[in-house]
Amino acid sequence: MTSICKNYWELFLAQGVVTGAGFGCLFLPGVTIVSQYFSTRKAFATGIASLGSSIGGQCDPDNAHMPRIGFGWATRVIGFILLITLILPLVVMRPLKYPPKRRSLLDVKALRDAPYVLFGLGILFGYMGIYVVFFYIQLYAMSNADMSSHLAFYLLAIINAGSSLGRILPNFAADKAGTLNMQIIFASASSILSLSLLAIKSVNGIIAFCVLYGFFTGTFVSLPGPTVASLSPDMASLGGRMSMAFMSAGTGLLVGSPVAGAILSSNGGNDWTMLQVWSGVLLVLSATCMIGAKVAKVGFRFKAKA
Repeated sequence: MTSICKNYWELFLAQGVVTGAGFGCLFLPGVTIVSQYFSTRKAFATGIASLGSSIGGQCDPDNAHMPRIGFGWATRVIGFILLITLILPLVVMRPLKYPPKRRSLLDVKALRDAPYVLFGLGILFGYMGIYVVFFYIQLYAMSNADMSSHLAFYLLAIINAGSSLGRILPNFAADKAGTLNMQIIFASASSILSLSLLAIKSVNGIIAFCVLYGFFTGTFVSLPGPTVASLSPDMASLGGRMSMAFMSAGTGLLVGSPVAGAILSSNGGNDWTMLQVWSGVLLVLSATCMIGAKVAKVGFRFKAKA
């Protein structure tokens, strides 16, 4: 549908609404179903399952060679790739056990669970903040480090390369140290990195930043699912709690980057300082809420698994 759009409203409906809804329907069941098949190493299994999107993000820049076939066919090629690669999982993925009755989309009781609510706020602020860098790192590199447009084009692929490790190694450790503990550590590191971009003005520094930023923000994709499961009292409430947590994440993603764009444009399109302060402060809030979730769950025993 996107490949044949001629007007903005058509593009908004096809790429924004329909594609967004489709990806949402794919992501959440994928996370939930994978975890059902593991009694141990659930976080590690979820990390491996989430690895596909970061690998796809590394391969996607190859589409830089597609303008010669036009936007329409370039978009159709991407659609065909999605169609082919989704056939196998759609055929073989099945819940390990179906619930005896239809579950509610929302778990209202979860709103009285302090650790869960605080973690949900952490995910909201986290998704508001982390994608600011994804959207603006290329423009920042060209404006502040005199990076060539050709090299800047591959910065997102570099971030996704770092994210591949950031979805495997932390999840492997999380099964022993605790998913919430690992999320706190990596959210805190992400906030420091986001603020540190203010001082990076060289090409080599930005490339190194992209690798590290991808690594530490990878847990925002791979760990929320296992963390919500660890904060849920039983499997019956997991579906509703998972959907609410990722609705929070989606809301953050919807709001954060457009606000960042408005901040950047407020000073002639060059207010990079406030842009990064916006991103960094949101990630600080995310880490703070997650620390609050741990305190609400286990108290001030910071060495306790959570």
